[in-house]
Amino acid sequence: MKRYSKLFICILIFCGLLLSAYLGRHYYRIKEQQRIEKKIKEQDRLEKEHFIKQITPEAQKMQKDYHIFASVILAQAILESQWGKSKLSSQYHNLFGIKGTGENSRLMETKEYVNGHWIVIKGRFRIYKSWDESIEDHTRLMLNGTDNNKQNYDRVVNAKNYKEAAINLQKAGYATDPGYAKKLISVIQAYNLDKYDK
Repeated sequence: MKRYSKLFICILIFCGLLLSAYLGRHYYRIKEQQRIEKKIKEQDRLEKEHFIKQITPEAQKMQKDYHIFASVILAQAILESQWGKSKLSSQYHNLFGIKGTGENSRLMETKEYVNGHWIVIKGRFRIYKSWDESIEDHTRLMLNGTDNNKQNYDRVVNAKNYKEAAINLQKAGYATDPGYAKKLISVIQAYNLDKYDK
C-alpha cells in the first residue's frame, strides 16, 4: 500500500512539474507577445509624432498667412497620405491627393465613393519636390478654388473653427467619402491637432 502511495505521490510531483513547465512557457510567451505588441505600438506612436512634427511648421505658416486651420491641414494630410506612407506621398510628396495633368503628374489608382459604393479608378496626381510644396499647393487650391468654381473653398478659409472648416470641406466636394468631415474631426480630436491652431 505504501509503495502505491509513494508512486502516486511521484506521479503527482511529476505532473506538477510538467504543469509548471507548461504554465511557465505559456506565461513567457504571453509576456513576450505583450512586449512585442508594446514595442510595435510605441514605434507606431513615434512615427506618427515624427510625421506631425515634420509638416506642422508649414501648416502653421499657411494658417498664419491665409487663415486655413493648421489642424485641418494636418488631419487632411494624415488621412489622405496614410501618415505619409502612401505611394503618392512617399514617392511623389503629394499629401492631399491633389489631381494634376501633364508632365508633373503620375497616373495612379485611387478609391472613389460613387453611387453608394467604393470603386477603384485611375487618375493623374500632381508631383511635388517636397511635402512643404504640397502643403503650399493645397493652400492655393483653398484660396483659388477649382476651375469650375473659384469660390469653392471660401467657406473653408472663412470658417470660425476646425469643425466648421471640416464640414465645409466635405460640402465643397473635396472628397467623395461621405464620412470625410467626421473622419477629419475625429483625427483632430484623437491627436489634439487643434493645439497647433493657436
